[in-house]
Amino acid sequence: MDKLFRSYRPLIAIPVAITVIALLIVVFNGLNESVDLRGGSLADLTLEKSISNAELESILKEKLGLDDVKVISAAGNRVTVQFGTDVDVMKVTDALDGVAKINNYRSVGPLLSKQALNQIYWAIGFAFLFMSITVFIIFRDPIPSVAVILAAVSDIIIALGGMSVFGIPLSLASVGAILMLIGYSVDTDILLTTRLLKQRKGEINRRAFGAMKTGLTMSITAIASMTALYLVTLFIIPEARVLSNIAAVLIIGLAGDILTTWLMNLGILKWYLEAKA
Repeated sequence: MDKLFRSYRPLIAIPVAITVIALLIVVFNGLNESVDLRGGSLADLTLEKSISNAELESILKEKLGLDDVKVISAAGNRVTVQFGTDVDVMKVTDALDGVAKINNYRSVGPLLSKQALNQIYWAIGFAFLFMSITVFIIFRDPIPSVAVILAAVSDIIIALGGMSVFGIPLSLASVGAILMLIGYSVDTDILLTTRLLKQRKGEINRRAFGAMKTGLTMSITAIASMTALYLVTLFIIPEARVLSNIAAVLIIGLAGDILTTWLMNLGILKWYLEAKA
């Protein structure tokens, strides 16, 4: 066990590097805003012949004269297409003649304006602020507070980077998942910090190892349940896109939380405690 935690300082660089890479991906690749944030149209289709998603998008772009057309879900011959603007349903029907038939078509107005999104950003910022104040009051030390905040921020950045890479849209569902992710991150970080700072029994490495076993059990259980939810919504209930997006964001974020908590946060706290001793 001592060998496991002996060379912990270089391990701090791993989650830091992943966080930086995820941030660069978000900056340069961007995030795809869903229809519920910017408005547009959604069409649930049943394909009448075998055709790839790229071919379907190409047909609709050409016949409708649009650039923003994307297949957002597909299961068998059931496909959902997203249009970046409100399109007349008759034009879509004509464009799909002989290719697919429309089961459901709906126009969606932007539910969240830019001002509302700004309010969400402010709310997340205040959540971090009050969270850090609470941690500081509990532990009476600025280092644990900073470590908890860094881990939570890294989790969110990694989740956003994963959303950008895998094309998960920024939507009402994914925003909710990100807020849930903050709670998951704080749980594991508080567990670790409490074991190391509050408990005096045993060596630092032994306390850290005990916290790691409990924390990894929590995280792996949550990832397993979210994976099951994602697979069910992907293959059995493809219409439940909201649940699949929530599950996907949480899977990415929880996987990142394992690294940020048990490499970065643990490394910072152990380094601090050893220096303090």
